[in-house]
Amino acid sequence: MAKFSRGTVKDFAGFDARTDAEALRKAMKGLGTDEEAVLKILTSRSNAQRQQIAAAFKTLFGRDLVDDLKSELTGKFETLMVALMRPARLFDAHELKHAIKGAGTNEKVLTEILASRTTAELRNVKQVYLEEYEANLEDHVTGDTTGYYQRMLVVLVQANRDPDGRIDEGLVEQDAQVLFKAGELKWGTDEEKFITILGTRSVCHLRKVFDKYMTISGFQIEETIDRETSGDLEKLLLAIVKCVRSVPAYFAESLFYAMKGTGTDDDTLIRIMVSRSEIDLLDIRREFRKNFAKSLHHMIQKDTSGDFRKALLLLCGGDDE
Repeated sequence: MAKFSRGTVKDFAGFDARTDAEALRKAMKGLGTDEEAVLKILTSRSNAQRQQIAAAFKTLFGRDLVDDLKSELTGKFETLMVALMRPARLFDAHELKHAIKGAGTNEKVLTEILASRTTAELRNVKQVYLEEYEANLEDHVTGDTTGYYQRMLVVLVQANRDPDGRIDEGLVEQDAQVLFKAGELKWGTDEEKFITILGTRSVCHLRKVFDKYMTISGFQIEETIDRETSGDLEKLLLAIVKCVRSVPAYFAESLFYAMKGTGTDDDTLIRIMVSRSEIDLLDIRREFRKNFAKSLHHMIQKDTSGDFRKALLLLCGGDDE
């Protein structure tokens, strides 16, 4: 895997798995738990280092660290700590499996992960899904969704988006015209054209298509999608467009709406903060500050409480006020 450098969480210098394992055991042993000690260690170690701590924990004490966390902690703080312990390569597959499992589908999770991950990441997710759950991700997705939403997801799951390369201006013009004719100029919408173009063209090509579309139609492509589609398909197409424009801006917006208004969407908050902490959380913070005139740190501070808040703020890593 490529090393990302725009995360807030990095390998801890002077790391010693045994020392950390012993400190965690001490924090959870006996009556009461020292939550502060737990969160300070887990938020300041990289995912790879957390796996070494879990191995040392088992070696030293014959106990499973994740099981101990689950029995000693509660609520969303527990969910966050357990999410931090999940091996990075399993994270997306696990989230997708749980989005599909049981009664009702969590479309928000399917949309977020399948729209935002790179082709290489999606190929990895499919592989891990098969290894872990002995099932094809595509089969589970199709078994649980319908209509054009399902078709768009299936296209994304193929992970065959064109790689970025030389831009063919002729094809840019053609795609922009096709989208214009399929949406604004048509009575009803030709969803299939949107699905094919948004699901298979390269990111740099699509950015040019969106600019050209604006020139031809006088609309941003988002406005057309908003008018011409609805429900889960609309949310998925918009997520793809936003991720083509800027993945960090897409996540900044998702975090903002997870905390805006009454109640907090803790699952989304946890999923994004954990999954992006070693990839691009610094960029997400920058986009958040730029687009919402407040820092991510400030909004977490205001919207959460207790150990959950302390841990999220440490993952956030700094205030951009």
